Amino acid sequence: MLAYIIRRVLYVIPVVFGVALITFLLFHVVGWNSAALMLGKNATAEEIAALQEKLGLAGPLPKQFLFYLKQIVTFDFGRSFATNQKISTLIWEGVGPSLTLTIPIFLIDLVVAIGIALVAAYRRNTLLDRSIVVLAVVGMSVSSLVYILAGQYLLAFKFGWFPIWGFESAKYLFLPVLIGVISGLGGGVRFYRTVMLDEMYQDYVRTAFAKGHTERTVLFRHVLKNAMIPILTSVVLSIPFLYTGSLLLENFFGIPGLGYLSVEAINSADFPVIKAIVFVGSVMYVFASLLTDICYALVDPRIKLR
Repeated sequence: MLAYIIRRVLYVIPVVFGVALITFLLFHVVGWNSAALMLGKNATAEEIAALQEKLGLAGPLPKQFLFYLKQIVTFDFGRSFATNQKISTLIWEGVGPSLTLTIPIFLIDLVVAIGIALVAAYRRNTLLDRSIVVLAVVGMSVSSLVYILAGQYLLAFKFGWFPIWGFESAKYLFLPVLIGVISGLGGGVRFYRTVMLDEMYQDYVRTAFAKGHTERTVLFRHVLKNAMIPILTSVVLSIPFLYTGSLLLENFFGIPGLGYLSVEAINSADFPVIKAIVFVGSVMYVFASLLTDICYALVDPRIKLR
């Protein structure tokens, strides 16, 4: 196991380098002059040149790329053009609010979706199962923006059950978490139901029932255990998106997380901030893939490490 982990970690190094190269090309080479866009159409050539030097955009491309690699290694992406704050500080300050929002949504969604999917798979082709599928499809089809606006109007404005805006205490998270769970539940139920159905038709399930095992034992000790590979893939690959936060929820509820920071950076053409968030999010996705490969062998002994 240790040798496999070391080998997979070494594989990650060229992948991260490739991510850095692609991010560099997107923001330094393709299509626009970042300094000119940030300064506006009335900027002089001297102002643009000075900002390019400050952002590491001056000189030949190899020099710019080395400067960018130095930023990555030191986790010092410079300062925000809009606020003049250190970008690394903005990211660290935004991670906390984003995680306090996305982690509860993720955990509640996961537990509830798997539970409903188990029931639907066990009661397959019944009225209950078909009703669950219809509700899941309807839930998936409605835009999350509709859930947000309806939740704010009915639950916050009309009934006054929740505050609409702010991040002052835990009660400000109840409504966005509730909306996040409801808006994501349909897709989770559909996915996990398909996974559970694949296992329910296996011979070992019929054998377990034939041996007299209870429904609870078969569902949780056999079906759920053998369905862990696709579930684990979905769960681990969702982890990087917890870091990036929720763009809509954070902006509609005034939560100062990375989703809110990203939208503000886009609106103000703050390319250094956008570039840093894109890179860090991409690297987290790479490491999530690494973690997925390692966890496969822990949950399924049939998988051999090579």
